[in-house]
Amino acid sequence: MAGQTGGMAEELAACDVAHGKESTPTLERTLVAVFASPVASFLLRYGRDLGFRPLLVEPDADKAGGFDDPGSPIVPAVAGLDGETDVVVTDHHRTELGPVLRDALSGGARWIGVMGNPRHPAPHIPALRELGVPDEQIERMHRPIGLNIGSRTPAEIAIATVAGLIADRNGKPGGFEF
Repeated sequence: MAGQTGGMAEELAACDVAHGKESTPTLERTLVAVFASPVASFLLRYGRDLGFRPLLVEPDADKAGGFDDPGSPIVPAVAGLDGETDVVVTDHHRTELGPVLRDALSGGARWIGVMGNPRHPAPHIPALRELGVPDEQIERMHRPIGLNIGSRTPAEIAIATVAGLIADRNGKPGGFEF
């Protein structure tokens, strides 16, 4: 590919990966799903297929025991986040929401998002304010998350979410505009 422009070389490399001529590049990003849920199961499974290191944070041992993705380590608390970590909260009705998000925000996660309908009040904001988290930290969080594809099922929500993370990681807006 000598003499190719950077963009053309990237396109050819991507084409080779898509056709199985090259191996998929290994990514050094961690995907943390917070709270065991059907969306978390799909999200971590798809994320692993896309090169993310999957991790489930589930503070409730009973709920962690019933999680159905044996390929994802389960930990009870958010810890050790760095600039290569994306955090997705998959249940905004849990009582642990505030403390888990506070801990995620105090770490160095690259991206933090909370599932939820944008037409409904965001429960994480009052929960974080009650814990004394400054507004500039709260503003780092994303809600809604994922690409707007009209997703309704857990699998669709996970696809929209991981597609949004890939677009963000690659500096792209998502959607059909190139």
